[in-house]
Amino acid sequence: MRASHVAEHIEMERDTLRLLCSVLLKPATRVEICGLLDSDKFLEPLQRIVFEEIRALGPVDPKRLLQLLPSRVTNRGFPDFDLQDLLSPRLVSEKGIEKLFQSAFRLMDVDNSGEESAEYPA
Repeated sequence: MRASHVAEHIEMERDTLRLLCSVLLKPATRVEICGLLDSDKFLEPLQRIVFEEIRALGPVDPKRLLQLLPSRVTNRGFPDFDLQDLLSPRLVSEKGIEKLFQSAFRLMDVDNSGEESAEYPA
């Protein structure tokens, strides 16, 4: 995968995590999205761990998710994890949430070689 694609892919991962942590997303929807994604889609180790912990927490309330996530990620070996940094900017508009959903769908569509299919062009 070319460096530009890697950077773009990592940004998709980050956007997907922002979506999964959004207070606008219902817990059941979060669980459904997590069920459609494999952790091996995440190239960046910290983001993979964050995803795995979000998935493991299941259908918890978004505010509770944001409370539990930092300690769970720290316990997985990332003591300097800053949830606020991952989620910035925190406020997401309606158009912004659409972009986050698109990133999640694109990430779902990436095959194990890291290449996207033609269905979801960048």
